[in-house]
Amino acid sequence: MSYHTFELIRSQTIDALKIRVEEYRHKTTGAQHIHLAADNNENVFLVALRTVPHDSTGVAHILEHTALCGSKKYPVRDPFFMMVRRSLNTFMNAFTSSDWTAYPFASQNQKDFNNLLDVYLDAVFFSRLDELDFAQEGHRVEFAETDNPNSDLVFKGVVFNEMKGAMSSVSSQVWHTLCKYLYPTSTYHYNSGGEPEDIPNLTYQQLQDFYRTHYHPSNAIFMTYGDIPAAVHQEKFETQALNQFEKLNELISVDDEKRYHAPIAVEEAYPLDENDADDIEHKNHVVVAWLLGKTTNLDESLEAQLISNILLDNSASPLQQALETSELGQAPSPLCGLDDSSREMAFVCGLEGCKLEDANKVEAMILGVMEKVAADGIPQEQIEASLHQLELSQREVGGDGYPYGLQLILTGLTSATHRGDAIALLDIDAALENLRRKTQDPQFIQQAVRKWLLENPHRVRLTMRPDLHMNARIQAAEVARLGKLKASLSEDDKKAIIARSHALQARQLQHDDESILPKVGLEDIPAQLHYTPGTHESSNQFPLRCYSAGTNGLVYQQITVKLPALTDEQIKLLPYYSICLTELGTGDKDYLANQRWQAEVVGSIHAFSSIRGAGDDVQNIDAYLTLSAKALSRNNAAMNELMRNTLLNVRFDELARIRELISQNRARREQSITGQGHSLAMTAACAGMSPAAKIAQQLGGLEGISAVKALDNTLADEKNLAAFAAQLHQIHQLVLQAPKQFLIVGEEEHLDSYRKDLQDYWPEESAAASFAPFQLAPVSHSVREAWITNTQVNFCAKAYATVPSEHPDAAPLTVLGGFLRNGFLHRAIREQGGAYGGGASQDSNSASFRFYSYRDPRLVETLDDFDASLKWLEETTHQPQALEEAILGVIGSIDKPGSPAGEAKSTYQAELFGRTREKRELFRNRVVAVTLDDLKRVAKTYLDPDKASIALVTHSGHKELAEKMGLAIKVC
Repeated sequence: MSYHTFELIRSQTIDALKIRVEEYRHKTTGAQHIHLAADNNENVFLVALRTVPHDSTGVAHILEHTALCGSKKYPVRDPFFMMVRRSLNTFMNAFTSSDWTAYPFASQNQKDFNNLLDVYLDAVFFSRLDELDFAQEGHRVEFAETDNPNSDLVFKGVVFNEMKGAMSSVSSQVWHTLCKYLYPTSTYHYNSGGEPEDIPNLTYQQLQDFYRTHYHPSNAIFMTYGDIPAAVHQEKFETQALNQFEKLNELISVDDEKRYHAPIAVEEAYPLDENDADDIEHKNHVVVAWLLGKTTNLDESLEAQLISNILLDNSASPLQQALETSELGQAPSPLCGLDDSSREMAFVCGLEGCKLEDANKVEAMILGVMEKVAADGIPQEQIEASLHQLELSQREVGGDGYPYGLQLILTGLTSATHRGDAIALLDIDAALENLRRKTQDPQFIQQAVRKWLLENPHRVRLTMRPDLHMNARIQAAEVARLGKLKASLSEDDKKAIIARSHALQARQLQHDDESILPKVGLEDIPAQLHYTPGTHESSNQFPLRCYSAGTNGLVYQQITVKLPALTDEQIKLLPYYSICLTELGTGDKDYLANQRWQAEVVGSIHAFSSIRGAGDDVQNIDAYLTLSAKALSRNNAAMNELMRNTLLNVRFDELARIRELISQNRARREQSITGQGHSLAMTAACAGMSPAAKIAQQLGGLEGISAVKALDNTLADEKNLAAFAAQLHQIHQLVLQAPKQFLIVGEEEHLDSYRKDLQDYWPEESAAASFAPFQLAPVSHSVREAWITNTQVNFCAKAYATVPSEHPDAAPLTVLGGFLRNGFLHRAIREQGGAYGGGASQDSNSASFRFYSYRDPRLVETLDDFDASLKWLEETTHQPQALEEAILGVIGSIDKPGSPAGEAKSTYQAELFGRTREKRELFRNRVVAVTLDDLKRVAKTYLDPDKASIALVTHSGHKELAEKMGLAIKVC
């Protein structure tokens, strides 16, 4: 049933996903509405606009930001962030892709859903696009000293600084440079997010023109998911937006790429900080890429996914094996794989950590692997394993990162963007069966590799070499550009810049009437915490938890081992032990045979350690190692066999493989810094506050990244490598003696058979004669550090020792984080300071309260703003509404749903560490009861600036400043 202004195009039930897909068209504007009807109260909305930029000024990205800064119906300065805190949303964001911009949200509360829908529709189709918001979110020039026209000019802007941070990532630079050549004529040639040197070229008029042509219902795709009927959505679309538009004659689309007649090879440079200059001759990146078929062609898309899986899925895949074991580089490129996010797909592979002169050899090696596959084919069992992985990914019910409905929507969005069949990309069972039939032809894979890769002339080889002086040249060019601009300014121009700075500051400080925005209140909060119950039973005397969940034919299993006592040296090796446990051979199988076995049986298998402080004393820790896997229901017995073999028979004698794994881990960890800088800074700042916080810094933080770099260098010596493997083996022997327990998550009708398989594969064992559990010494000291790395922006953190989760003050401290962010930090750090993000939060696991900034152009001023927020809290008269908003934010985070399996696993892991349902309910109730007086009390009690710990992540240009601040300098 559709609303009268929409017409139904088609409807199709997809049993594998438990949804009915309905496609509608708006009769007047032609707007498309795709509704995924499901028995799920987490309703999802997304409106996407085809956005096709023709330069790298970031117009689509800056428009995404600016459109959310006030609209016709809601003329307040920041309705998006205001609604974040006036809502019980389970997801709320906006995205700019290479050829679309999307505005999605999700909520389990229908009143809240309708509130958000109202605000989103008005923001997208009736945005005010105030010029001051463009200056704040996009770019502007100001004098370094706001009122001093004799001081230097500087560029400012949220997106400007965001993209400086994003483009600090080497992998981002390699990708965008590759696209420049792989897509020579289409929109993908440009960086839709914006290149920092191009962003200042965008004018306010160009932003407005882009909005008028692209943000129109005729260019829009509405997508919804959940149990609200399509007609209900459509009535709101019509009455709140669509009835004010006629059809747009202009068709926004991406043209087919102009194809090369012969492969090309290009070389460019990327900036490298001088602190990373060691072994610089091995810091080149070599990638080879092919342009394939259209993403809108389901058969071609699945064929490309299959070829990519066969070549790269695991360490036994022919191309992945060649890249991992090659002496020509340190590790496979992070870009390896199939990119199907654009109109035409791209397949990319390559190496990082190469010598410049080896670029030809890298390309020849890659082509050699493909020639061998084309000549000899692939064993049928490996093809079946790849098909198995495609089937499993189609069946799995996600929802642990993005809401499940949003994941499904995004699956269909690329095809819808290019006016393809979005439903076909969701209902792939028939196409997958057709692909399975094709693979019965022994020549199918060989022919596909020849067609798409070997005989495809649209191939690009890109070599990216490091340049130690490039950052300095980029900075000098920016200074020269600003100097030239300043020299051209008249006195009136200078006055205008100063006037705009004051106007923007006044706008940022103005208090809008928030009451015009819809809201939910504390009365809308569910009375009780959603809880996923499980059984407490035993299997051959092993403790067992079973959870019934709607897993759509998948089964999840975990083996949890209590960590044994380890020496300090062994503790430092825990991350590497966890990595190696599932990546080495077992018994008589080498690692290649084991990887093939994994691909045939499970969707994933991995191990991880968890170390947490007690809920009433963070100095008292508990620790576990977990081996986790998932499989299709029919493979449960085989999964049990695989997991048992992995845990009991892993072999640490494959020294070359161990060396590869550490080298690959180093590469991944080094690449993570600019994307996770704020988390890494907070981890460093909290390292002195509890044993678990210290170990988090040593193993997973900046200290851990430095450690893996040093370890990787030492393992070049064969004696050191053998000794390292022996240490891993010693840890494993201790793990084998530790007590075990099990988790099973699956559909109710299959649980009994899963229990039987567990009993069959894990017979009763005699208890170890003695077992000493994992322990850490108490920790309590301050931290003052600056970590120097390869970045153009900063990440700041300031932390305070507080209380663990069971303490009554944990609740007001948790609410305080959102309260300070909403009322002060967002404005001071993001809007005025120009950082991409900033805020504060209580971490009860480490008993710490952390302030942070993300992709920040400032250092000292941001740390001062952290302190200023506490003064603001104490001296300002606050409204009850502000407290309610902070409480809603915390409750929304607590109540946020996950996938059916994810919720069961989260409950299991929480209860391992004593976070029972009752304790979590008590904390939630305490959150709802927090008062304004509580916030001021806990701030005064725990947040004394003289006792703060500080950690910064910055670049070498700030080394002297950090030293003047009294910070210890560390290099990562």
